[in-house]
Amino acid sequence: MTERVERRASLLNLRAVVIVHDLVMIALAWSAARLGTLWLLGEPYLGWQTLALEVNLVLLAQGFLQWRAGLYRGVWRFASLPDLGNLVRAAILGAAAGAAVLLVLSAPIELMVLMVWIFPILLMIGLGLPRLTYRVFKDMRMEVRRRRLTQRTLILGAGRSGRLLLPELRRRGGYDVVGFLDDKKSLRHTEVMGVPVLGTIDRLPRVASEALIDLVVIAIPSATNQQMQRVVEICERAEVDFKTLPTLTELGNSFTRFDDLKPVAIDDLLGREPVLLDWESIRAGLTGKRVLVTGGGGSIGAELCRQIARLDPAALMVLDNSEYNLYRVDYRLRGEFRELVVETVLGDAADSATIEHVMSRARPQVVFHAAAYKHLPMLQNQVREAFRNNVIGTRRVADAADRFGVDTFVLISTDKAVNPCNVMGATKRVAELYCRRLNSHSDTRFITVRFGNVLNSTGSVVPLFNEQIRRGGPVTVTHPEITRYFMTIAEAGQLILQAGVLGQGGEVFVLDMGEPVRISYLAEQLIRLAGKEPGRDIEIVYTGLRPGEKLFEELFHAHESYAKTAHEKIMLTRQGEAPDVDMDDSLRRGELAVRQYDSDALRRVLVELVPELGRADQRPRQKVIAIDRPAAG
Repeated sequence: MTERVERRASLLNLRAVVIVHDLVMIALAWSAARLGTLWLLGEPYLGWQTLALEVNLVLLAQGFLQWRAGLYRGVWRFASLPDLGNLVRAAILGAAAGAAVLLVLSAPIELMVLMVWIFPILLMIGLGLPRLTYRVFKDMRMEVRRRRLTQRTLILGAGRSGRLLLPELRRRGGYDVVGFLDDKKSLRHTEVMGVPVLGTIDRLPRVASEALIDLVVIAIPSATNQQMQRVVEICERAEVDFKTLPTLTELGNSFTRFDDLKPVAIDDLLGREPVLLDWESIRAGLTGKRVLVTGGGGSIGAELCRQIARLDPAALMVLDNSEYNLYRVDYRLRGEFRELVVETVLGDAADSATIEHVMSRARPQVVFHAAAYKHLPMLQNQVREAFRNNVIGTRRVADAADRFGVDTFVLISTDKAVNPCNVMGATKRVAELYCRRLNSHSDTRFITVRFGNVLNSTGSVVPLFNEQIRRGGPVTVTHPEITRYFMTIAEAGQLILQAGVLGQGGEVFVLDMGEPVRISYLAEQLIRLAGKEPGRDIEIVYTGLRPGEKLFEELFHAHESYAKTAHEKIMLTRQGEAPDVDMDDSLRRGELAVRQYDSDALRRVLVELVPELGRADQRPRQKVIAIDRPAAG
């Protein structure tokens, strides 16, 4: 209480100094203006009694008007550049006050005209120049202080997370927490451990400017993507550095601490509410089991390996054809899970000898087949490799799973397999059909999980945009209206595990991808997160749709319906009729075409198995704007 009284007394004393300063400036400005008019009008003499009377009258009128104008409502405003508007208003009121005084004293009209112009100009200089000087001096002093001592910090969110963060920042040192901002009305004009709640989050730009904030920490781990987008937009308007706490999903990882501050990433803006999983059923399906993950070095495969490793499997075998990716996942698994029995194999899923060796050695009970090529524009002209990896590779692994008595086989598919108009989607559709067909006469449960784009996955749009932004732009988007479904890598991995234990065999599960996101919006947000402004610092260039590319993606075929499952974010498709073709014969001809490198024959096989691809080839292609740059979308 004593400290608060002392603070109030100090503020009153400083306000008194400011008022006295302004009154002195008013007197000096009037005197200088009056003497200037003597010279301009050629008047020989002005009595000091007359000048003193005029000054006293102007001080009374101008002082009252400046008080009413709000120039002294807060002492902090003495050093605030946004006070310029109030100073201009004070000068205009000064002109009116001076004219009134001269009118009362019956001064000549020519004197009044000159004083109405000269006095406000001198008054504005007298009031504004000391303020500007003080502000520059204060900024320089605060800059030195910031470099030497602490960052003046504002916490967004005065709830449980913000309250837990405050003592952590104090303990860590280097942070001077100035206050909180929170939208809850009940928290206004309150304090958290002696730190005031300064208002709502919308006030951030003003508070950051007035309090010289260096860093804003967003302490709202449960924020939805819409809430996070709003908060980040306000932070960007405030032109201040900002970081955030880990999300609730990230906090589920034992290697993430609550007080680990991190830059806001696109995942925080486009991620959804945390996924609630039935971990008991997932553990029952994987704990103590031998698990094989093909394509385990890729983005989804590596996340699956990490999630599976947490569930204490009997053994985990990882297959990948990329030496570097396999090294990375091996290094991470052995470093984080020292008790895990893990084996990594460098090999090709389409190589029958490799698959035979892996299956006989690992004897897996559960297989997650994530090995696939997925880069749509490249595969459009690489039919052989797309077919060899996505179709033949799936067939090799699925057949081996059947022969070796695997309990559960999970095929990781894509929304591009729905009504495919490109080679990549068509090959994944064939893989889906093959697993569905194999399930009908196998003891192995063949389950397919279908979902859309994954943020920050290898070869996805986000790393491409970030690289273009790093180079200074432009960021290339194929079409202004193109949309895609997105989810985070962690969410995709967790939902795949959940779908794997829900299935009885033969199902195609579709993950709830939320609302589609415009790629142009994604580009704009990534540019802003890099501290730049779209259209001003980094241009966005539209290059036109590429062959095989849709404006929007679909999650279900026209002949499919869907039903809810036990998990709210996983839907079950009700399969329609498969194409009336001899799949074994088509695949034999496809393998022969692969050996002969006959791309035209492979296209014919794909059209037989996926008639939608043939209809897509007959559609008129979108005209492409000729820009020799990689595009994303």
